[in-house]
Amino acid sequence: MADAWVVAAAGGSTLRVHVRPGAARPGLTGLHGGALAVRVGARPIAGAANREVLALLAAALGIGPTALEVTSGAQSRNKRIRVRGLTPATVQAKLAQVLRV
Repeated sequence: MADAWVVAAAGGSTLRVHVRPGAARPGLTGLHGGALAVRVGARPIAGAANREVLALLAAALGIGPTALEVTSGAQSRNKRIRVRGLTPATVQAKLAQVLRV
């Protein structure tokens, strides 16, 4: 996987994510335009899709959802998510296991 979608940030990493709401089968699907592609079943109403994105990422990374924060793009399909406590290499390694890359 290319490394432009996850970069170092103070105290952890920043992850670029492209969200596809309203999916029949939620999950992490690979890369889309230099970002991690995530499908969620929730519609983007009252933050439901963002909460599902954070829950999916937390499960994939083996961390609690409170270690994740949407730092930009809360109302957009393209988001930046801060991952506290994990280096970019660790994030890539954990997500590669889920994505089978």
